[in-house]
Amino acid sequence: MPTWVIIVTLLVLAAAAHQLGRTRAVGQTAGGTRLHSLPSYYGAYVALWCLLPALAVLCLWGIAQGPLLERSVIGEMPAQYQALEGGERTLLLNNLHNTANGLTPAQADPAIVSAAEHLNALRQTASWAMAVIVLAVAVIGLVWARGRVLPEFRARPSVERLVKAMLIIASAVAILTTVGIVLSLLFESIRFFGKVSIFEFLFGLNWSPQTALRADQVGSSGAFGAVPLFAGTLLITVIAILVAGPIGLMSAIYLSEYADSRVRSVLKPVLEILAGIPTVVFGFFAALTVAPAIRGFGESIGLSVASESALAAGVVMGIMIIPFISSLSDDVMTAVPRAMRDGSLAMGATRSETIRRVIMPAALPGIVGAFLLAISRAIGETMIVVMAAGMGANLTANPLDAVTTVTVQIKALLVGDQEFDSAKTLSAFALGLVLFLITLSLNVIALRIVRKFREQYE
Repeated sequence: MPTWVIIVTLLVLAAAAHQLGRTRAVGQTAGGTRLHSLPSYYGAYVALWCLLPALAVLCLWGIAQGPLLERSVIGEMPAQYQALEGGERTLLLNNLHNTANGLTPAQADPAIVSAAEHLNALRQTASWAMAVIVLAVAVIGLVWARGRVLPEFRARPSVERLVKAMLIIASAVAILTTVGIVLSLLFESIRFFGKVSIFEFLFGLNWSPQTALRADQVGSSGAFGAVPLFAGTLLITVIAILVAGPIGLMSAIYLSEYADSRVRSVLKPVLEILAGIPTVVFGFFAALTVAPAIRGFGESIGLSVASESALAAGVVMGIMIIPFISSLSDDVMTAVPRAMRDGSLAMGATRSETIRRVIMPAALPGIVGAFLLAISRAIGETMIVVMAAGMGANLTANPLDAVTTVTVQIKALLVGDQEFDSAKTLSAFALGLVLFLITLSLNVIALRIVRKFREQYE
């Protein structure tokens, strides 16, 4: 049975459990008996105990089913397949799953075909077993919780404890996910720095990560100086902020302080449409329109402009992040109390003086946050750089040359079949760790600016 059918069935069952619990609670009031909580809390209590244990069993089953079935299937294959380890075992599992999903190659191994058929049979059996067990757990939870619906039962505190536990679990999942990402970056980066000097990585001026995968291959030993990548990322980000910063901030000032309600209701949604355009569309626009225009203009005045340039990518990226600055800054300036504006105007200040000396200082924390979000968005962009700036690791400060960024190289290093024991693949994790530390530093700096400002004006 498909998982989505089980989930829909559980939701329907939970709705029925809510109604059963509420009906039983209302029935307890016959003869003037008073309930401790509202009937809806009794219904919510029954629904939660019907739904939550079943979902927990469903999640645990989904996590454990794959490895258990794989181990069972491989355990029944010939001995030479059972002895495989590492990458060879991973390749076997990939072939097994592909064959089970109908992607059988022309020269398929009979043993793998037989194992794939066995895997499909086990999957079907496990799917129905999962459905029966999950629904049984839901029914048991419903019956047990409904039996506790009595007038003296404290349903409201019980529901609040369950909801609080759900919120704690959700928070823990978010925190543990973040910790897991950081640890994975850290551990893989340590493996990379065991192969390549950290000094060479942080201060080297040549980036060419191609390496020979085997000892008998002829290939480059690789050069992992990441300075050209950091320089390219910085160059494109600076160009993007120089484009988006003034336009976004001035747009926010106009929308919040000068535009009337009718103009604002039209212009703000139109401006925010930019945030909904896919980045690949911006990449096409940069590659097919902006880059040729910049190159043609440069050649007309005697400049040498590359067909893929940092300027083209930065300009289009700046257009893309305008809504992040304009919309957030507009919301922050609109939230400044009206009394501050009126007080400034009453003292004889002009509207522009009020904006510069009252509104902008009061809204500075939000404006800093908007710029920080825009910078982080620009640093993490990939598609526009791939299509408009190229993938060449050039160490240059000339915006008319082709450059690349950290995110583009991470994408290039992890695309396709890779060996995660090579310095080439592990370098992607080192780049990710450095990028994480850079964005973390930006957050810390912004928080200090905001804290200092709030101490001054609040």
